[in-house]
Amino acid sequence: MTPEHHARGGAVVAILTSLEAWEADLILNLRLWCAGRRGRDQVRGDYRRAFPELVARRGIRDFESLVAMIIDHAHRPIVHHEVGCACVGSDEGIFAHLVRIAADGHGTDAILVAMMLVGPAHAEPVAVLAAHVGICARKMNSSSDLRRADPSITARVVRLH
Repeated sequence: MTPEHHARGGAVVAILTSLEAWEADLILNLRLWCAGRRGRDQVRGDYRRAFPELVARRGIRDFESLVAMIIDHAHRPIVHHEVGCACVGSDEGIFAHLVRIAADGHGTDAILVAMMLVGPAHAEPVAVLAAHVGICARKMNSSSDLRRADPSITARVVRLH
């Protein structure tokens, strides 16, 4: 990561193991989604294994819409760490925090946090989607520990520093 990116969204603010499991999975899903088609297929597969088809489709749609809206309307490019990195960058931390407080029902606070990533015109729709994504992410994590159960995924997660 270049020093410019480190200072603008990639600065380490935590490590994945310090987060609740569903938040760490949420960040990993964001990274996988941004990594391309194969990562997106993996995220979709996690949703499909955790939920009945209709619920999975809705969860995937909400996650995809949230990430797309943030990326499309971000103040600057969103920075994320590699899938196998144990660090949590500041943009990733804001994303997880946004989803957490939105899912907890703190709509006004979620809108304010969303404005750290997107402009005011898009903050409310982002906060609403974040609430749906957070509720689904918590259910997905509590229904099964998918990320830790798949050895092909955990084998690629290494602590770099």
